[in-house]
Amino acid sequence: MRERDLRKQALESGKTVSRAARSKLNTPSSSRANSATPSRVGSRVPSRNVSDDEDGLSDTTQWSSASIDEMLSPTEEKEEAPEIWTGILDDRINEICDRKRSSMQGREEALQGFAVLLTRHYALEQLRGKTDELVTAMLKSVKAAQSEREVALALKALALLLVTDPSDAVYDALAGPVKTCISDSQHSAAKVAGIHCLGVATFYGGASLEETAETMEFFLDIVSSDGALVEETDNGEVVTAAIEEWGFLATQIEDMEDATEAAMDTFVDQLESANPEVQIAAGDAIALLYEKSYTDAESDDEPAEDSDDDSDDVNNHRDGPRMIKRYTVYRQQHLLLQTLTALSKASSKRLSKKDRKQLHMTFTDILHTVEKPTRGPRYSTALDEDGREMGSRMKVAVYGGGRMTIDRWWKLQRMNGLKRLLGEGFLVHFQGNPVVFEGLPVFVEEG
Repeated sequence: MRERDLRKQALESGKTVSRAARSKLNTPSSSRANSATPSRVGSRVPSRNVSDDEDGLSDTTQWSSASIDEMLSPTEEKEEAPEIWTGILDDRINEICDRKRSSMQGREEALQGFAVLLTRHYALEQLRGKTDELVTAMLKSVKAAQSEREVALALKALALLLVTDPSDAVYDALAGPVKTCISDSQHSAAKVAGIHCLGVATFYGGASLEETAETMEFFLDIVSSDGALVEETDNGEVVTAAIEEWGFLATQIEDMEDATEAAMDTFVDQLESANPEVQIAAGDAIALLYEKSYTDAESDDEPAEDSDDDSDDVNNHRDGPRMIKRYTVYRQQHLLLQTLTALSKASSKRLSKKDRKQLHMTFTDILHTVEKPTRGPRYSTALDEDGREMGSRMKVAVYGGGRMTIDRWWKLQRMNGLKRLLGEGFLVHFQGNPVVFEGLPVFVEEG
């Protein structure tokens, strides 16, 4: 397992066609079908909550996008003796790899059991020397596509394998077959699972900077075509997944200036979606792009004459490093602010009470960041006893009564990406898996 460089220097991404340009075309050049309006009424709204299966864990074909509030009370896990679960895992590995004597149902059960165990436990020692054989067997399930469930489970298992045992060389083997699945599968669930698997494989599978840029552009093209690129026009689950994985990969990129214009055109379009999941994912990506337009001041940066709210030279709420605005994120910001304000007060009767609450809370945060990009999620302007703004108050409970602070949008994107993959096992891996712990550097308060 190598230490990944999480501070890559630049992203060179081709410009995606904007809404205005797309309206002049009969057929998008990269799409198999005409693009419709951004993820409108026909979009299917994926649930942020997934029902428990008989093993007490979410169905491992699903990629949950639970809100931060749903993580504040970690569930109690029943402890299993190591000799029990490791023995079961060995059986599941053998069953996955021995395809000659397996049935489709048997492979589904083996992949399901494998995914459950890798979610519940940090199993690096049990996987040593077996990763290559497992990747080969799981890819066969993806390519054969004998059932929607087998494909989705194999893609989820591949992603869990990589977050447990990252590799410098797996991306090259996975990228082609997974992209083919996303483009050509007859099943929407397989396409969604493929998008999430490709994001994880790009992050943990040894993709180069150029390959990361290509994957992000692929995701952006899916979004800008409203899913038509992969023959899923107006499928909200597909569009949401592509936005989410774009944001997850963007957390690795230090300089987003060259990629920002195309991304903003695409994500601002998606704020008009009738699907709240699409809107929230797009809003989170917009907040991340604004955050990335400010960086720590360097020694040769001249301080501004003042440090008022409109200055490009600001300090954070805790007397931290001086931050400098490096570039303009969106030239029609006044229109964007109007849209974000409306979403923060959305009152449409078509929305459930829960969706309205989530939109209000999320877009209030995003609006604050667009107005002042050094403000992270759940930023509070209330003053503490020393007369300073309290700043980001997003806290996530961890074992032992502690709480970690998520004060930057990139940290929230990173955590949400891991939470989608690990589900209820997120805190298990945060505690025991160095890949997760070191990839999410956060301040943890003692209980």
